[in-house]
Amino acid sequence: MGNTFYFQFEPALMEWLQGTLGVIGTAFFSFITLLGESGILVAVIAVFYLGFDKELGRFIGTNVVCATAWNPLIKNLALRRRPYFDNSGIECLKPVNSGGDIYDIAAQGYSFPSGHAMSSAATYGTIALRARIEGMDYGSKTKGRILWLVAFFLPFIIGLSRVVLGVHYPTDVIFGWAAGYAIAIGLSAVQKKVKNHNLFRLILVIITLPGIFYCHTDDYYSSLGLMIGLFIAFWFEEKYVNFPQTNDPLVIVLRIALGAAIFLGLNALLKLPFSEAFLESETGPAFMVRALRYGIATFTAMGLFPMTFKSKLLSGKL
Repeated sequence: MGNTFYFQFEPALMEWLQGTLGVIGTAFFSFITLLGESGILVAVIAVFYLGFDKELGRFIGTNVVCATAWNPLIKNLALRRRPYFDNSGIECLKPVNSGGDIYDIAAQGYSFPSGHAMSSAATYGTIALRARIEGMDYGSKTKGRILWLVAFFLPFIIGLSRVVLGVHYPTDVIFGWAAGYAIAIGLSAVQKKVKNHNLFRLILVIITLPGIFYCHTDDYYSSLGLMIGLFIAFWFEEKYVNFPQTNDPLVIVLRIALGAAIFLGLNALLKLPFSEAFLESETGPAFMVRALRYGIATFTAMGLFPMTFKSKLLSGKL
């Protein structure tokens, strides 16, 4: 199932990288790739949103969840098989879904474009762009240059890690970078001009929804649930919560840790009414349950949980 297409240099380059870097290189890139995982990128959003700048957190979060959700929309159109499916000389060193069969496309997803490259470019690119848009005081030109360096270097090395680990062709990564930076630039410009952000977020969800008619991979439904849950949480917080921001690093860490525990715990709890066979089935109802799980868990962690931030422990006013 799926399509196989690549330039001749791509598998040759990947085989050379895997053969040259060895165990130490593989271990290094296995760590680097974690910086592009959706959990880490959501944590980056949470640092801003649950910590010292809610508005900036919403701004970055909108771009990031769009990159995360739109990536599988493209993947399920291109249907490009992962490199190790069709090239015996390429080894899958770190599967996307470690709990699934590495040759199960529903679990591992398609290859084009790279989600890690796309999402990391959208995340770190948006942070740098927002700083420039707002004319933020870096404190020095050196700090400003460092921020821009991070915005390009992190996505670059994260994308490279996906090639080294055998899960993406170089062209998957190149297109992922281009799409991620396009989202960072385009959506940032639109967000600055939009007055009704809730209506804008609703439009973004509507743009994403057609995937339910043709996407048959877990990543789309996880991302769709994350997007809807996060956007509802933003609306709910603005209307009913308005939690206090804080610059206290210990309070920020505590908020993020508790929020992550709530998300993971609730996501696991919502699996209990269903059999493992059902959850792993590639059926419409199973995919919908997956989206619902992620949506409820995200809304609870980012929308309901902040209602506790007015307590002494989580307000930073002990």
